[in-house]
Amino acid sequence: MKAFDHKPVKLLPAFIACKCPRCRVGNIFRHGPYALKAGKGLYEKCSHCNFIYEKEPGYFYGAMYVSFGLAVGELITIAVTISILTGSVDPWYYVIPMLTIVIVLAPLNYRYSKVILMYFLTPGTRYLPEMSKSISNVQTYK
Repeated sequence: MKAFDHKPVKLLPAFIACKCPRCRVGNIFRHGPYALKAGKGLYEKCSHCNFIYEKEPGYFYGAMYVSFGLAVGELITIAVTISILTGSVDPWYYVIPMLTIVIVLAPLNYRYSKVILMYFLTPGTRYLPEMSKSISNVQTYK
């Protein structure tokens, strides 16, 4: 393996910015999580390395399970926090904040469930530092 003339892209900043899992340069989504623009929000492939995001038809169905896990984690955190802060047994002290938070965070859950699926739960998808180079030096891998 040859030495690189560039600095590899770190995982956390690329993950938070929803960058391609292979090159960590190209965007996965066309718009921000709360954009109300029409059309599909997910690019078909990376503009930098041509990595195809949807491996097969139905690939992102697995993201539903990840999104469910994120929502359950949020609900448990809210319920425990409310219980500690108020000590109330009145269900409305729980239901209203929980529904509000889940609705507000739904676009982020949608977005990051797909990113988590691509980054951590898809076998064979890994970061290739050589793909992070400038576009003129990149070879297309399939």
